[in-house]
Amino acid sequence: MKSANTKPSPSLRKRFARAALIPATFAVLLAGVFHEEVRAFCGFYVARADTKLYNQASRVVLVRDGDRTVLTMANDYQGEPKDFALVVPVPTFIERGQINVADPSLIDHLDAYSAPRLVEYFDEDPCNIRRYERMQMRDESKSAPTSGAGESDLEKSTGVTVEAQYQVDEYDIVILSAKESNGLERWLTVSGYKIPNGASRVLGSYIKQDMRFFVAKVNLEKQSKNGFSYLRPLQVAYESPKFMLPIRLGTLNAKGPQDLFVFALTKNGRVETSNYRTVRMPTGQQIPAYVKNEFSDFYRDMFSRAVQKENMRAVFLEYAWDMRWCDPCAADPLSAEQLRKLGVFWIDAPNTRDPNGSRIAPGPGGAQNAFVTRLHVRYTGETFPEDLVFQETADRANFQGRYVLRHAYKGGSSCSAADSYRRSLPARYEKEAQSLAGLTGWNINDIRQKMGVTAKSSNPYPAKKKWWEQLW
Repeated sequence: MKSANTKPSPSLRKRFARAALIPATFAVLLAGVFHEEVRAFCGFYVARADTKLYNQASRVVLVRDGDRTVLTMANDYQGEPKDFALVVPVPTFIERGQINVADPSLIDHLDAYSAPRLVEYFDEDPCNIRRYERMQMRDESKSAPTSGAGESDLEKSTGVTVEAQYQVDEYDIVILSAKESNGLERWLTVSGYKIPNGASRVLGSYIKQDMRFFVAKVNLEKQSKNGFSYLRPLQVAYESPKFMLPIRLGTLNAKGPQDLFVFALTKNGRVETSNYRTVRMPTGQQIPAYVKNEFSDFYRDMFSRAVQKENMRAVFLEYAWDMRWCDPCAADPLSAEQLRKLGVFWIDAPNTRDPNGSRIAPGPGGAQNAFVTRLHVRYTGETFPEDLVFQETADRANFQGRYVLRHAYKGGSSCSAADSYRRSLPARYEKEAQSLAGLTGWNINDIRQKMGVTAKSSNPYPAKKKWWEQLW
């Protein structure tokens, strides 16, 4: 089997440029009879909170190993394709072979796999003490460039140079350099690109760094021939010591805060931001059973409350896991073939063979040594004035946004353990209500009402009457 340090094939190596490309976002198992703690990661998955919950949400996949990065960019653009424009600052020339169009279902699958999830458990018969004791013993771990005939009048008057033009499936892509931001803004406007007000200042900061610009728009005729009614993600492969993602251009035409999801795939471990705080989302809390029908509202409001507590100046960790497995699974892990298509170049392809000609089987779940980190950030230009800078850590500890529903036992068992269990329920329900209110900011009395309990809580599962109480 190939080692983890196997070099990419020659065809893949051609897709990397030795340059510092800076892409832009565009624009429970019970622990015991009376224990409230949730100990194991197994359970029954019942719902997930994926990126469809949010408006103005962009998604980026960053594959990183050493200085090599493959960036896949998807956005929630909802206007006419003719009005779409993507401007990515790049500090060097980009060849045609470094650009690709990706299958959006790959990002959808990665989103579903890593999404915060809701799980539910059902209390066992409290009289079955041995079963609970066994449960308590469980461990937690368990195309070539084309050039014009000459410099156009527009280029002369704006100080913009068109260095290359490519057609990549349904996208027309231009590589530009510029001398000053007003000229670049004018060139883009005259050339039919809709640029938001205020772009000049941000563009100027990149021009001062002697960066070029990767500009893409939709070729409507080609898109029609290809039969696509949506915008597919663009991919760029590059090589750079810089591990970052510019987000400033994406704030210019925003009507309010935006949500950005970064899915980072690495060899070694979790990815975090180094110039902003990376905060773990609350996880493992037991919440009222009725939230099963309101999970989307719950997670949206919980995330908003977390953002508010951090004054919208933090990046939130929602998932970090070895791609070979999951527990509970909101979606199956991606296969080796799928990961390769997202740019995970160190993963053995499905048809990889050893020197004897035997096929090398992929690892469990189809993937080999790929660790996924899901980061979620809500930002404005004021709260995130700097581009995102990342660092890969050696931390491979599993983390997931996971929220627990625990259903009370409804059988008619009669024993001292059952009596104690029933007496413990009101306090448990109140704790669930308090937890939900604390996570979301929801009114505690509204929560109690939906649970069917009051603050003092009449037990919805009262203890059986004593035998003599049933005589008269």
